[in-house]
Amino acid sequence: MGADGGTIPKRCELVKKKKKEEKVEREVANAAKWKNCQLTNEPLKKPVVSCRYGRLFNKESILEAMLEKKVTQNETTKHIKGRSDFKELKLTDNKDYNDGPDRGMVYKDHNDTPWVCPVTALPMNGINVFKVNWICGCVVSEKAMVESKADRCLGCDGALEAEKIVQLYPPEELLDSYKRRHTEEIAAKKAKKSEKAKSKESQLEAISSEEQEVPEESADLLAFKMPGGTRTTTTLRMKPSATAGITEINERKRKLFLSKGSIQDDPKVSNAVKSMFTTSEEAKKQKTAHWVTHNPLYF
Repeated sequence: MGADGGTIPKRCELVKKKKKEEKVEREVANAAKWKNCQLTNEPLKKPVVSCRYGRLFNKESILEAMLEKKVTQNETTKHIKGRSDFKELKLTDNKDYNDGPDRGMVYKDHNDTPWVCPVTALPMNGINVFKVNWICGCVVSEKAMVESKADRCLGCDGALEAEKIVQLYPPEELLDSYKRRHTEEIAAKKAKKSEKAKSKESQLEAISSEEQEVPEESADLLAFKMPGGTRTTTTLRMKPSATAGITEINERKRKLFLSKGSIQDDPKVSNAVKSMFTTSEEAKKQKTAHWVTHNPLYF
């Protein structure tokens, strides 16, 4: 069938073979991760942040997703709950980087990146391992950290702790350890918060148990003089406070209140001042209400 023009079909053309899996080139895969935001797939631009799992994002994209409450909807950002779950990175610019399109016969190295290691000048393209100091946010290559054996940050000379170092785009085993550590930190914070709440409850219970009611025999009778001249008595029950300072203040207030009485009985106060109060004789004889209770339009 066919074979027009003297062509002879071969067996390889007639028998179907299993298709080979398409392999993504390493350069293309690295460029997608190290040059683009993992949330929006847009090109990375400063300020750049990293999560606790070593993924890179644009800070603006993360903040917008947090404000719109869409962070948990994405698989790569569902572990981000607040600002403490990501760190702004201090990146060193690559002066030789050219971010232009491919033109004609001009060769463009796709392994070249906009950021490099501040010590070794290695490009941050996924071929070399880079790590973040979570304390300050400096990004340095693993090669520089191993060769220098420094106990201070190579980027800013700040503090450096082994537990606070996060590798960018770590392998699966290291990523699992980061996830376990993050889960343990969350559990420790919750336990600390619950202990604090329990201690506060126990303190409140201790204070309430110390408070006791005063017996009826020791109740203080306070006399109040009414405008009509009649005197009424009321019982004031006072409970001892948990602290001596509050008790002393309350006692002072009580004595001050008992010692003052009515301002009309105070000989040191002038008649002009006494006439300002409704308890004065002039105020009782007035047919209209006190000026304070008048409508402002009355005047």
